[in-house]
Amino acid sequence: MVAHLQAETIMRSFSLLQEAIVSYIPTLIGQLTHKLLLVSKNPSKPHFNHYLFESLCLSIRITCKANTTTVGSFEEALFPVFTEILQNDVQEFVPYVFQVMSLLLEIHTSSIPNSYMALFPHLLQPVLWERTGNIPPLVRLLQAYLEKGAATIASSAADKIPGLLGVFQKLIASKANDHQGFYLMNSIIEHMPTESIVQYRKQIFILLFQRLQSSKTTKFIKSFMVFINLYGVKYGAIALQEIFDSIQPKMFGMVLEKIVIPEVQKVSGPVEKKICAVGITKILTECPAMIDTEYTKLWTPLLQALIGLFELPEDDSIPDDEHFIDIEDTPGYQTAFSQLAFAGKKEHDPIGEVVSNPKILLAQSLHKLSTACPGRVPSMLSTSLNAEALQYLQGYLQAASVQLV
Repeated sequence: MVAHLQAETIMRSFSLLQEAIVSYIPTLIGQLTHKLLLVSKNPSKPHFNHYLFESLCLSIRITCKANTTTVGSFEEALFPVFTEILQNDVQEFVPYVFQVMSLLLEIHTSSIPNSYMALFPHLLQPVLWERTGNIPPLVRLLQAYLEKGAATIASSAADKIPGLLGVFQKLIASKANDHQGFYLMNSIIEHMPTESIVQYRKQIFILLFQRLQSSKTTKFIKSFMVFINLYGVKYGAIALQEIFDSIQPKMFGMVLEKIVIPEVQKVSGPVEKKICAVGITKILTECPAMIDTEYTKLWTPLLQALIGLFELPEDDSIPDDEHFIDIEDTPGYQTAFSQLAFAGKKEHDPIGEVVSNPKILLAQSLHKLSTACPGRVPSMLSTSLNAEALQYLQGYLQAASVQLV
């Protein structure tokens, strides 16, 4: 109890004093890492251990906020201890180590250091992913690898890409962890060089369809919609349509009709909604098949669904048969995942400032489409878009100072 209070007091002191302790941190880190090494031999005080890691995270945040180049000195001090914890498989500490490593790697502004790349193959070992407590921090760590070192992975660790996709395959097969699989895949799509994953893209979609057929939950559908729209934003609406139709003819239309149009209202979160809005806008305005083929009948319903995403309340209903607690098949003792408050990750927007207002983007994109094929867009709108949606759309066009021709 006394040790637990001491660790908590250290953490609270760090939090209150902030920049005032920067000059003392090198000494404090030496003491904290020594203490960490000692308790890792017998991690019997969970509260003390938690506050010890929180204090490390707070030290990193305070110091690196003042000077990001100091991240290297933290790695120098902590990596030998972390290596020992990972080699000795101290299960109680491993999820904490991954969180602190993520925090350190995310601070880097240049290329990924060699010390991280040396560890990369070990992070893909199946045994690490068997423990549910490891999954959230490991996914975040791999996301940090992809954000900071995608080019390095593609050039010097390309043989590990199948292992990365193997992790994705394992996660999306699980109802409890499928969202973590999508976090990982979204980072792969966003950051990896196109040529390094082009050979795997069709297989990724096939795996997702297999899961849709075997177990279609609301959570999976929401993540799936964000993924396909991010794919469309990154590679273009034509590439999205072509990859669907290469798996099975007319599949693109089926996905729009059976999943996107009826379910997009369930997407939650401002970044997720923005990704879907930009992706759907691209499908509506940059995919010729939506104008010139049997998919044209879906154009107005898709636009109506997009306006609904902008203007209607989120549909947070869940089918009765999904009100369950999913217990994974993980026999034996499992270390729970304890989130470190001071290792928190800020929300990432993959579209960023490129699109500040998706409604304006829709108006500008429709204007561009209408100038390319005069008369078509107003005709499609007047025949089947409902009056309320049409009124909202007029508002977007006015705000963007454009007209349809």
